[in-house]
Amino acid sequence: MEQKYFAHPTAVIDEGCTIGEGTKIWHFSHIMPNCKIGKNCNLGQNVVVSPEVILGNNVKVQNNVSIYTGVICEDDVFLGPSMVFTNVVNPRSAINRRDQYQKTLVKRGATIGANATIVCGITIGEFAFIGAGAVVTKDVKPYALVVGNPARQIGWMSEYGHRLHFNEQNIAICPESNEKYILEQGNVRKI
Repeated sequence: MEQKYFAHPTAVIDEGCTIGEGTKIWHFSHIMPNCKIGKNCNLGQNVVVSPEVILGNNVKVQNNVSIYTGVICEDDVFLGPSMVFTNVVNPRSAINRRDQYQKTLVKRGATIGANATIVCGITIGEFAFIGAGAVVTKDVKPYALVVGNPARQIGWMSEYGHRLHFNEQNIAICPESNEKYILEQGNVRKI
């Protein structure tokens, strides 16, 4: 059967993986058993994808990212350089907690900035934007912009990645796409 994805010769791909057409896996990356990687993904240098991780279509994973068991990234997610997920809230070297891995869900279109840490057991909403270096310890709303340690919400972002500024009617317009958004009851949605 013809391989429909690209893997650099230094990449290690274990048996039992599903990798979609058009995906590229670069230098020194390790794709572990039973993970699912969608179509047209790009996994940079030195990426680790642990067993049973699920990546949707068009996921961009920058260099030096670790994606541990329990993580699901939907379509169009961006994982910035050297960001990391966790999968146990109280790890100890001498205590095996493999049966306590927690799930982390990154919804469609979300961006996680360079060197951010995502503590396990949370959901990052659609098109949320996690700033570089943030330490995310709780759920993030769709379209929310969060920064800092611990991460806190400081605003809202458009689907094109621009800060949204709401008028008196709680309407904001993305400067690139001209799409409109509304802020209602502490949540943002596209209109």
